[in-house]
Amino acid sequence: MSIGAIDSQALLEQMRAFANEARGTEIKRSAEVSGTDFDQVLKQALDAVNANQTEAGRMTQSFERGEPGMDLAAVMVAIQKANVSFQAATQVRNRLVAAYQDIMNMPI
Repeated sequence: MSIGAIDSQALLEQMRAFANEARGTEIKRSAEVSGTDFDQVLKQALDAVNANQTEAGRMTQSFERGEPGMDLAAVMVAIQKANVSFQAATQVRNRLVAAYQDIMNMPI
């Protein structure tokens, strides 16, 4: 298989597997944090985003150095995972800011 050729079926199956894995993680995490404070949940989420970013950076640098065992596909998946988690955190922040502004604009 050449670099330009993409097996769309395999890619789709891999994306579904990642989505199922993410759903399983979401369910497990929500059960764990049900008795915690909002600030702790927010800190855990931001720590997870940071961990994804750090791991993607580490894997990218390892691949660029040519370290053995660094697969381009794994690096790209880590980068996309970090990107998606960052975008999700940004959207949550935007929603929180919008909710705060709505509350501040409410008449008393």
